[in-house]
Amino acid sequence: MTQMNNLNETHASFMLEKVGTIVAAYVSRNAVGMADLPGLIDQVHSAISVLRGSGSGANSTGLTPAQVEASIQRDGLISFIDGRSYKTMKRHLTANGLTPERYRAKYGLPADYPMVAPGYAARRSEIARAIQLGQKAG
Repeated sequence: MTQMNNLNETHASFMLEKVGTIVAAYVSRNAVGMADLPGLIDQVHSAISVLRGSGSGANSTGLTPAQVEASIQRDGLISFIDGRSYKTMKRHLTANGLTPERYRAKYGLPADYPMVAPGYAARRSEIARAIQLGQKAG
């Protein structure tokens, strides 16, 4: 158990050092308001966590590939924030202070994780084709 605590402390120390170095370098060259600093720190921390990965089947948030796959349903995407189903994630993420990229990073999701439910996207695509959206007038 002591070895596990040492490993966690080493990981936390590494993260603090790297996040501090990156944020300090960024702030030295860019104007960042005091109110924006916690968000920047969180964003850098999330990015480093994703880059480090976990090496096992589960990602750094404990989600398994099966859980990620199960969150994508035909008529809705299950949010890892509140467990509810959404046709599109954009408004939900914005309301929770996240962008799609930060959401993917925070939960260790792949870069191609959808932000729109597959069934909803298909219906919207059918409608666009039916009204010939994007077609040049002939």
